[in-house]
Amino acid sequence: MNAPPDDEQPLTPADPWTALRVHTPARIALGRSGASLPTREVLAFGIAHAQARDAVHAALDVAALHRDLDGFGLPILEVRSAAATRAAYLARPDWGRRLDASSVEALMKCATPPDVLFVIADGLSAIAPQRHAAALLAATLPLLADLAIGPLVIATQARVALADAVAIALGARLVVSLIGERPGLSAPDSLGAYVTFAPKAGTTDAERNCLSNIRPQGLGYEDAARQLAGLIRAALVEGISGVALRFEEDIALPLFS
Repeated sequence: MNAPPDDEQPLTPADPWTALRVHTPARIALGRSGASLPTREVLAFGIAHAQARDAVHAALDVAALHRDLDGFGLPILEVRSAAATRAAYLARPDWGRRLDASSVEALMKCATPPDVLFVIADGLSAIAPQRHAAALLAATLPLLADLAIGPLVIATQARVALADAVAIALGARLVVSLIGERPGLSAPDSLGAYVTFAPKAGTTDAERNCLSNIRPQGLGYEDAARQLAGLIRAALVEGISGVALRFEEDIALPLFS
């Protein structure tokens, strides 16, 4: 077969990766300029790195989050970890897993242990709960209307396990930590939801279930709410969470939604 005339041949061969870029924010098919990345991609990487770094150091606007949560008709509590500053929090992860003394004292005054407790924590990206926690709760709480929901707890300088300490103090059967995840170079505001049944001191990550990358550009609020409500109900029925929990969304959710 004769080759097409030169004026009909493509100037550059088609890149099969280019079509995939519309499906993911990951850095693929960046192109090149000689042996290097194009300048626009180098600059974009620098911006993403700066956004991730800023997210780690950002402070949670507790007053604004409090206002966002006011409409749910639940009490709102504020607690702090044993890490007094952001620098201490980053240097000593163990401090971020323990409540400070004043927070423990305040929690012990609460009565009526709930079935489910939500702890909204800054974690490693305060902008994640700031942007997404209220919207996720708005989609999730109606799916749990028959359960006893505890006060909404706002936690600062917090790691995931701080929710265990809060739940122990309040006597909650199950706790959900809605926490800012470690920022990536394509997602500085990713929210994680960690479900723990019968939380206790020393609970391991294998005893938790996690939904990750909750945000409009990742796992959307409605989908995350359905999965989260299903996990909560399955954990309460089975009396366990983590890798031992048998959960199939398509089977479990129609029974409860």
